[in-house]
Amino acid sequence: MQLLLAGLVVLPLVGALAALLPAPPGLRGKNPDQAVLRHGVTVTGVVLAAAIALATGFDHGHPARMQATTDISWIPALGIRIHLGVDGISLPLLVLTALLTFLCALYSYFRMPTGPSPKAFVALLLTLEAGTLATFAVLDLMLFFLAFEMVLIPMYFLIARWGGAHKQAAAWKFILYTLLGSVVMLLGLLLIGVKSGTFDMVALATDNGPKAQLSHTVQLLAVLAIGIGLAVKSPMWPLHSWLPDAHTAAPTVGSVLLAGVLLKMGTYGFVRIALPITPEGMHTFAPYLAALAAVGIIYGSLACLALVRKGAGGDLKRLIAYSSVGHMGFVLLGIASMTPTGVNGALFANIAHGLITGLLFFMVGALKDRTGSTDLDTLARSAPGPRPAGSGAAALLPAPSGAALYARAPRFGGLLAFGAVASLGLPGLAGFWGEMLAMFGAFRPAAGLSRPAFLTFMVLAGLGTLLTAAYLLLVVRRVCMGGSVDLAGAAVLGNPDPDGGTGADPDGTPAPAPALPDLARYEYAAWTPLAALTVLTGLWPAALLGLTDPAVQQLLGGGK
Repeated sequence: MQLLLAGLVVLPLVGALAALLPAPPGLRGKNPDQAVLRHGVTVTGVVLAAAIALATGFDHGHPARMQATTDISWIPALGIRIHLGVDGISLPLLVLTALLTFLCALYSYFRMPTGPSPKAFVALLLTLEAGTLATFAVLDLMLFFLAFEMVLIPMYFLIARWGGAHKQAAAWKFILYTLLGSVVMLLGLLLIGVKSGTFDMVALATDNGPKAQLSHTVQLLAVLAIGIGLAVKSPMWPLHSWLPDAHTAAPTVGSVLLAGVLLKMGTYGFVRIALPITPEGMHTFAPYLAALAAVGIIYGSLACLALVRKGAGGDLKRLIAYSSVGHMGFVLLGIASMTPTGVNGALFANIAHGLITGLLFFMVGALKDRTGSTDLDTLARSAPGPRPAGSGAAALLPAPSGAALYARAPRFGGLLAFGAVASLGLPGLAGFWGEMLAMFGAFRPAAGLSRPAFLTFMVLAGLGTLLTAAYLLLVVRRVCMGGSVDLAGAAVLGNPDPDGGTGADPDGTPAPAPALPDLARYEYAAWTPLAALTVLTGLWPAALLGLTDPAVQQLLGGGK
């Protein structure tokens, strides 16, 4: 078990270095690019296998206990140790990271994003995986910071070199926001280490340990500093503005990993560091965190509603990015409640968001490859045709063009609709449980927190679920079912006819829209696991909650 956990962190780094070397003659395949992409699939596949083996060998009877631990002195003068371990909180995140990175490598093997050499792409992808896995596995505050920062440079280059329009500006915005937040977070981590005499996260989480050396004032300052850095990565409103630009410009796999894994690093830091190590400071700031989370839920939903309306020129990829602001608001609301119910809901919502939003970003990227655009007005257009004969209501009915995804690529359209419905929190799917438990946590927050205030936040979150359902159903209506006519009666929205005609056959029948390629085999392979796990965790939430609840109870109980 120790070797498996250490291997999860080290193997991607070794694979990244190997990706930069020439492939052996027998493994080159048809060309060097194919060889290095296959190398990425192989390494991430081995890492996924190791993560599954770790989950299988994990003692599920004692998920609150740190397992597969490694504790080696690294910098004795500063008290920094190479301390690794896994419990019921970090294990699901490790498996999710390994799964999403493998699926991204597999997808890239068949659909490599446009950009420089695949060698650099694969090396950056593996380095990103190593940093993310290390963030969830380390138990030393300084190592946590190093791993937290390790992912920034690979993601910057993935956006800047393989991204789309405005990629340079989006990459710089991403790196500046997260770096500035991390500098402040480092000050908070150093304050805890200096005042307590240790950077060990396990020792600091116990009530009778070094945490006793942290005064109320020190905890307040530490939570404020650490919280800013974690809030930028989460992302929390109003520190979220880097996220839509980064998602819109990033390549498909970059968006999948950014939403599915990197955002979880911030919320994980709140649960692993802020809640158990600085509980008094967290208790003081919890109402403010909950208020910002509730505002983020409403703000994200309203931004999506503005993007989805006809004529707004909204981008589907940007819409899903803004939806992440709202969904992560539920995670932060659950954490702010400081109750086992709320924190368990936050951890569940973390996993659900990674699965569902990862699937949606995969599909939006594939939709852009098929149509050349993610503009919602473009995607919603029906094929042009003359208005039906007559007047009144009948004249306003859209001509049956067959331009919707359901008609042009039925399996693709059906899976996109499934992802949207899962994202709005339909009962029976993964998105439901996290949001519901987070609101239950706000309904009855921890002792000492203002219940009227948290009830207000819960009501706002409930309103956010209604707004989320509204914009996601509109997305399904416009993209999967097709566009609608201009209510002024001028013309049916449609793709312009290249010859300047009506887009109809001589007999007046609307010309059928060109067919789109439906799901390919590699897309089935990359997306089916995410859809299946979305259903499985929705129908069997105890599989995940049984892991997280004992560990959460122990963290909130001061190690008891």
